[in-house]
Amino acid sequence: MQAIILAAGLAKRLRPLTDTRPKCLLEVGGKNLLHRTMDNVIANGITNFVFVTGYRENMIKDYLKEHFSHVNIQFLSNTDFANNNNSYSLWMTKNFITKDIILLDSDILFDKGIIKSLLDSEHENCLAVNFETELDEEQIKVVLDENKKILEISKITDLKKSSGESIGIEKFSFDFMQELYKVLERKIIHERNVNEFYEKSFEEVIQRNNNERNSIYAIDVSHYKCMEIDTAEDYERAKDMQI
Repeated sequence: MQAIILAAGLAKRLRPLTDTRPKCLLEVGGKNLLHRTMDNVIANGITNFVFVTGYRENMIKDYLKEHFSHVNIQFLSNTDFANNNNSYSLWMTKNFITKDIILLDSDILFDKGIIKSLLDSEHENCLAVNFETELDEEQIKVVLDENKKILEISKITDLKKSSGESIGIEKFSFDFMQELYKVLERKIIHERNVNEFYEKSFEEVIQRNNNERNSIYAIDVSHYKCMEIDTAEDYERAKDMQI
């Protein structure tokens, strides 16, 4: 199992907090988000990482080399991070994945039990969903069938049809990733579509390939604490979250 961690973004909405450091190096409860993420992934037995960095990337690389030299980390540099989105960063990992993966962004404060829930699932492809959060237009929402199979996943999904929020942590098989990379390759290389959330491509894979191998299921992690930090208000709330 490998972990892909995307940490290239500018985090404009968190300025001035991110004027001099990347978002993942913001501290919450005496430990920064990056350190917390690494601890949580390693605690679940994963020690093989692929990092995509961009904004102030040397700060991230230096921190990881100082504190996590005992694990295997491959660094990829998204040099045009100011003009693309996380789908581009994910596409960059295509030649570095050799097995099943855990995928997550670097700006999530979460309980390590969420990753264990995904790893323990019988489903090859699944993602963590909070079914108890109050949904709004900003969240990545999911529409499910009666077996909790993902039918739609996006910000623009109808609130009335949505079952919960995808919190941004996924488990995918190597085979699923190959299908996903094909979609990303077409969009990025042929269509020049570099500024899209990767969930759009998840949705295309599951809707275009209507078979079990490419299905994604929702795993209920509502009982675990978790939040994505996008704004200064989020950051203040995160400081009160005991994890």
